[in-house]
Amino acid sequence: MDEPLWTPGEARKSASQMRAFQTFLEKRMGRTFADYRELHHHSIANLERFWTDFRDFADIRAETWGDRVLVGGDKMPGATFFPDAKLNYAENLLLGGGRADNEEAVVFWGENRVASRMTQGELVAAVARFQKALRALGVQSGDRVAAIMPNMPETVVAMLAATGLGAVWCSCSPDFGVRGVLDRFGQIEPKVLIACDGYFYGGKTHDCVEKVNMIARALPTVVKTIIAPYVGRTPDVGSNRKVVAWRDFVAGFDGGKPRFESLPFNHPLFIMFSSGTTGAPKCIVHGAGGTLFKHLLEHRLHCDTKRGSRLFYFTTCGWMMWNWMVSALACGATILLFDGSPFHPDGEILFDYADAEGMTFLGTSAKYIDALRKEKLEPIETHSLDRLETMASTGSPLAPESFDYVYRNVKKDILLASISGGADIIGCFVLGNPTQPVWRGEIQGPALGMAVDVYTDDGAPTTGEKGELVCAKPFPSMPLGFWNDPDGARYRSAYFERFDNIWRHGDHVAWTPRGGMIIHGRSDATLNPGGVRIGTAEIYRQVEKLDEVVESVAIGQDWKGDVRVVLFVRLREGLRLDEELANLIKTQIRLNCTPRHVPARIIAVDDIPRTKSGKITEIAIRDIVHGREAKNVEALANPWALDLYKNLDDLSR
Repeated sequence: MDEPLWTPGEARKSASQMRAFQTFLEKRMGRTFADYRELHHHSIANLERFWTDFRDFADIRAETWGDRVLVGGDKMPGATFFPDAKLNYAENLLLGGGRADNEEAVVFWGENRVASRMTQGELVAAVARFQKALRALGVQSGDRVAAIMPNMPETVVAMLAATGLGAVWCSCSPDFGVRGVLDRFGQIEPKVLIACDGYFYGGKTHDCVEKVNMIARALPTVVKTIIAPYVGRTPDVGSNRKVVAWRDFVAGFDGGKPRFESLPFNHPLFIMFSSGTTGAPKCIVHGAGGTLFKHLLEHRLHCDTKRGSRLFYFTTCGWMMWNWMVSALACGATILLFDGSPFHPDGEILFDYADAEGMTFLGTSAKYIDALRKEKLEPIETHSLDRLETMASTGSPLAPESFDYVYRNVKKDILLASISGGADIIGCFVLGNPTQPVWRGEIQGPALGMAVDVYTDDGAPTTGEKGELVCAKPFPSMPLGFWNDPDGARYRSAYFERFDNIWRHGDHVAWTPRGGMIIHGRSDATLNPGGVRIGTAEIYRQVEKLDEVVESVAIGQDWKGDVRVVLFVRLREGLRLDEELANLIKTQIRLNCTPRHVPARIIAVDDIPRTKSGKITEIAIRDIVHGREAKNVEALANPWALDLYKNLDDLSR
């Protein structure tokens, strides 16, 4: 494609915080930057100066910074940013950004059933009240506070109250089963458990009280379980003094001002959990300062989030995008929360939300955008979306056709930011940029401060072929480590075993001639027929162009000493996979990829297993096909779907 899909006008570029930061640097340094590439090169060539300058530009709050910025900067792992600093993450979110007490801080929609909003003053008072109750319970720095909660205001309140005290926060969504929760929280031994009485999804009410009681009884370290109201189910606590309703827990405590413990830059803040589809979930520990710096940089510079922004991301509390979204409070933004199905009562509810609340930033998943495209919805005709400036997509690679769909059917003048990173770094390696054009099928480029590159199998940088996504220099949001990994062996094995002193993320990627990036799938799901590496995303992009195919998943099946490609397809309702359709799929792949991409077998299935954050799990399917037990099926939103892949006749010949 010779022309970009979107180019920011000069007025937008000039008003952006990316441009403001560039101007800030140019004045401070007495030099100019010709373009973003030059600015990015400066950010990774001068790590200490760059992160100090960003700290000053973003006016990050701290009791003290100290003189040292980066110690052990030539070591990964081992590098430490701002080792002498003392700060508090929650203080920056609650008091940073300049919101007045009467300005909205949080808006909430629970499908079309519940709606509420909190001003800045109400949020501060609610956090102070809950925090005082936690302190009375004995919660202190380093204790773990775990939540099984919907994406609702009480979750934000509890997180800010806990982290203000220096407690470590971890959360998952209430649709997790008992085993899935215990596989996560059982490892980190929480002192307090916060849960909801139930949740709404697809117009149905799901009760959680009995499940929560089972979980609480199985966590011996929990001294109190607090049940937040949502669906109207009053918890029957009986004589169990360890279980209390939210309103009773905070009764007798006034609002006032929260307490903010001044803590080291690398004090544990969040524990994020890996999907767990290849074994027990990894407990990834992130520090307060690194998380704050990374989120503020992405929000302020790459997403142009500021006071007056109204930012939304469709996410559950089990996905890192929830933590990322809430950090926008530090920019003075209003965060727009939504819990439930994005297709109830119909596929327009998120766009209804955008219009009703003046949304400026709409974040979602690539699968959601593809589903809108398949349903042929046209928000550009039914909604004004007049304040919407940016639409972001993550979770899986965004297909080129989905780029076309957004600019044709959602809004023409919009920054479509495909972003990619993960819970591993609680942020992005590559993402959007409000001063750069958007090209079809491409992520715009690397984040500032991130020495992102593509390496061949032998560890050489490459610009002309696909390879491994790596980061060649340290960054503040590298994990502090894994929980219960005292010598760091599991942590090093996860990211640094393949290339010495280089972060290897596990994505199969390629640079574009314009400095953007295309992600071809996870390295561990890469297909290798005849020894040739094929990214699964390349196949999905072609297959899902066909109206007949709703979605697809590809795996490599061990076969006669080699690997053959097997493609599973979920077809539009009422269709069946006959020879004509199978040939159409193969032709589509052959003409637009290569003959090696063409599957040896195509099989229709009624469902495709995915994690609770919406990611298709090729590895679990591959295990089932090969007669192995899939690991940690509790991580899946639809674990029953795995049964569809057992003992298939078509795969025995």
